[in-house]
Amino acid sequence: MSSTEAKSSLLKQRFEKAEKLEKQGINLFPNTFRKKHDIIEIKEKYKSLSNEELEKVEEQSVIAGRLMAVRSFGKATFAHIQDGSDRIQIFLQQKELGADKYKFFKKLDIGDIIGVIGKPFLTKTGELTLNVSDFELVTKSLRPLPEKFHGLKDVEARYRQRYVDLIVNPKVREIFRTRTKILKLIRQYLDERGFMEVETPMMQVIPGGATAKPFETYHNALGMKLYLRIAPELYLKRLLVGGFERVYEINRNFRNEGISTQHNPEFTMLEFYMAYADYNDLFKITEDMFSYLAQEILGSQKVNYQGNEIDLTPPWNKLSFYESLEKIGGLSKDQYQDIEKAKNLVRELGENVKEYESLGKIQTKLFDLLVEPKLIQPHFIYHYPTEVSPLSRRNDKDPSITDRFELFITGREMANAFSELNDPRDQKKRFEEQVKEKAKGEEEAHFMDQDYVRALEYGMPPAAGEGIGIDRLVMLFTDSPSIREVILFPLLKPEKDK
Repeated sequence: MSSTEAKSSLLKQRFEKAEKLEKQGINLFPNTFRKKHDIIEIKEKYKSLSNEELEKVEEQSVIAGRLMAVRSFGKATFAHIQDGSDRIQIFLQQKELGADKYKFFKKLDIGDIIGVIGKPFLTKTGELTLNVSDFELVTKSLRPLPEKFHGLKDVEARYRQRYVDLIVNPKVREIFRTRTKILKLIRQYLDERGFMEVETPMMQVIPGGATAKPFETYHNALGMKLYLRIAPELYLKRLLVGGFERVYEINRNFRNEGISTQHNPEFTMLEFYMAYADYNDLFKITEDMFSYLAQEILGSQKVNYQGNEIDLTPPWNKLSFYESLEKIGGLSKDQYQDIEKAKNLVRELGENVKEYESLGKIQTKLFDLLVEPKLIQPHFIYHYPTEVSPLSRRNDKDPSITDRFELFITGREMANAFSELNDPRDQKKRFEEQVKEKAKGEEEAHFMDQDYVRALEYGMPPAAGEGIGIDRLVMLFTDSPSIREVILFPLLKPEKDK
């Protein structure tokens, strides 16, 4: 019998068993049991007591959880149940429960959710266990749990059936608990520094705030095309114009781009903006925030990621964009400043080049190919070319570059920050250049946003802003090799009809 046939047969048995139990008058999905304790609460409360002390405990523990393992010895059974907090062993005896109740327990299956009442004791091996005085079936599991789900080579099965992955794989549950903790700590960090959390539109008439291809949708009642946002930036900076001087948003963004271990079309970003600041202020804030997160989550400034020890202790390395091309990429000025030589080099490295692409865009491709993968320890790369930074303020001494930096750790971009461009005349010209790029076929070029220019004409205070990729941040702190490991339900192709 093949594994597929065996699975189908087991599923059939489960459904047949469920029908038999219902015919016996048993409710498979009641909603009457009320748990009083989490398993972790019970384990913490009694972990330091001896058996003699546990015998004196009068309080009954009332817990509920999923049946994960059963070892039966005739008229006595050991089992493990698991709730959202932890797992605990339970002990059931026929003489305690009665013959009928005990017989009913033996009809239950791995995966069933049960409610349990009992008192704690220690087994001969010293394991804290509940001696069950009563139990109830709370929810019947009609599908069997896979025995080695976490060991499947087909990782898509784990992502597609995340609910099963969470049941059987404690490490996965811990990843998402850590993710929640990171978000909570970020909010705490920014709130304590006077930032206000806000919400901005996810459906936009004009997608802006980044150079990326958007997803399109349509609003029937208004008869208009809309775009899912690629970034909240331009709305957040409108709020600076309106007088909110420190704002942030933890936001879902959507970019119609490829899928990889680092990219998911739907992802989470933190963006924050502060008036009367420039990108120099953000160097310090970024180091401080990452250092704070590491200490709170790991208790250390050092993070182990895929075999590398990453030291987040400030200060971090800083290199200008062009310095990095030379010192890390191994290029000479002649190679990256001559557009034809730069294009040929990109082609030699296996990357496509479009004839209309500017020198700055070609230099950025060289950076992506030759520099970025080597930035394992934290590196700030600053002073990017103006032509690839349409929303950044020009450097006062050299207008061909901007006061912008990107943070790289483990060979990937973690953050993008810059002094904000608040001159509406310059911003309009930059948008117009982007429109020309789009007309040439550059799908990721920025749209013209006349209303944003109008907002700047009312006067936006000098400011600095930053975006941090939450998913990649979680990857770093949970030693996860793929972005799909840290997104509960990553985008997947539909299952083939079986």
